[in-house]
This record gives sequence, structure tokens and C-alpha cells, in this order.
Amino acid sequence: MLRYTLRQLEYFVAVGEAGSIALASEKVNVSSPSISAAITQLEREFGLPLFVRQHAQGLSLTLAGRRMMEQARLVLLEADRLMDVAGDISETVRGPFAIGCLLTFAQFVLPSVRRSFENEYPDVRIRQHELNQAEIFSFLRRAEIDVALTYDLDLPADLEFTSLLELPPYAIVDEAHPLALKPAVSVEELQSHPMVLLDLPFSSDYFLSFFAEMGLKPLIAERTRDMAVMHSLVANGYGYSIANVRPLNDRSPDGKPLKIIPLVGDVRPMRVGLLMSADADSASVVRAFVEHCRKRVQSGDLPGLGD
Repeated sequence: MLRYTLRQLEYFVAVGEAGSIALASEKVNVSSPSISAAITQLEREFGLPLFVRQHAQGLSLTLAGRRMMEQARLVLLEADRLMDVAGDISETVRGPFAIGCLLTFAQFVLPSVRRSFENEYPDVRIRQHELNQAEIFSFLRRAEIDVALTYDLDLPADLEFTSLLELPPYAIVDEAHPLALKPAVSVEELQSHPMVLLDLPFSSDYFLSFFAEMGLKPLIAERTRDMAVMHSLVANGYGYSIANVRPLNDRSPDGKPLKIIPLVGDVRPMRVGLLMSADADSASVVRAFVEHCRKRVQSGDLPGLGD
């Protein structure tokens, strides 16, 4: 009968990934001698050398070590799932939890929501991923994340969306822009001015649809996949842009002022919500997170999302 613990397997995987006992020690916050002893014990129990010791280059996995580490990861994953099952049966909110969030508003929302959820449920271990919409679909289907905060953009039928709130679109211009003093602007008014397009998968199609539905074509002067860069380009006079998330202080990252103007006319707002697989809410941690987000929305406590 083999005598080893899940903790020893965790140390083994940490060393295999880090290539160094010292680096693994920092990762798992355990002393190097304890990790070294765990590796020695595993090698004795398995009857196999797991690492090649190279004093200058650290440790490298043997062929047997690589195969054993793959299996050790599966054992640790199944152990986590066993805790999930226990938590679901007892309605205890605990265990690992992976959250995805759309890049365009992750900086405003994700750290704050994560912190408040962890404070409420300290036994939950969260990993976060900032993704574009296409990546969110892929990560959910591969079960690399449990749930994602995102927009209702081209949602596939195999995933379920729980709406939290609606965000109307805004035009963003610099303070010297010809439209800067207007209380509201239409797509027709924007069409003749240079545009800085936030060029992310699905998001760009949404913004451009405002023009296409009216038989218009915007004058795209600049494209960027980064919200902060978009704000700076606008503030420095490269054109207007359109977004659904307001900058928190109406200034670009380089400190220049921005004007945020409501976009009027037949322009569809985007809904922010939680996207997940069809059976995800069977897990108590997912149900708790959905309810937590709903409470944050009801209290108006999601920065950048809303008025």
C-alpha cells in the first residue's frame, strides 16, 4: 500500500512547474526542507526518480516524473471536486472557483467583486482571468472557468446568461472636439468625424452595427484592443469613440480630460451579466456568486457600470 498525502503531491507538482525547490517554496509558502523531504518520500514510495538534480540549473523532471506529475494533477483536481461535492451537499460555499471577466470592464469590476466575495466566503479559493468575448466562450466550454462577467454579445445557445443590468452606449470625445458641448449626440452626427474603434471580438461588431443599421459607414481613424489606450487616443484628439463603460473620473490615463456624451437614437444598450454552462448553477459556490453580484448591482456598488 502506498503511503503519501495530497499535500506531498501538491509540493511535487509545485516543484515540477517551478523547476526549483526554492521557487516552489515561495509559491506554496512552505519551507524548502519540508518540500525536499516530501519529494524524497514520494520517490521512495513510488520507487522512481522524479527529478534530475542539476546544481546549476535546478531540478528537471525525469520521463517518469513527467508522467507522474500529469497523474498527480488529476488526483489533486479530483480531490478538489470531492470537496465541491461535499460543499454542495451541505450547502457550504467553499473550494476552488475560477472567474472570467470581459477585458473592457475587468479593471473596474473584477478585483472589487472578487474581494467582497472572498470576504463573505473565506473558504473559496478564486482564480481570475481577463478575457475577450471569444476567449470567454472557449474557457467556459473547456471548463477552465466556472462563470464569466460579460456582455450579451452573440451568446451561443449552449451557454446560459443571467442578466444583471443594462448599459447604454456613450460617445467619448476630447474637450476640444466639435461635439464636446452637446448634451447628447446621434450616430448621424458622429459619422462625419474620425473614430477610434475599440477593436475587440464581438464588441467592435456591436459598435459598428449602429452605423450599418442606418446605412452609414464610420470614418475609422484608429483601432485599439485596449480600453485605456482608446481613452488616451481620444483625449489626444485622434477621434471620438463609443463605449458602454464610463471612465471613473472622466480623464484619460495620461491625465487629459474626456467628455462623456449620451448616444441617442435607435442604439441598443448592452446587458452585463453572468455567463456559465447550463448546469453550472448546481454548484453552491456558483449560486452564491450569482446572488452576490445581484446584491452588488442592487446597491449600485459596481464602479463604472451605471450612472
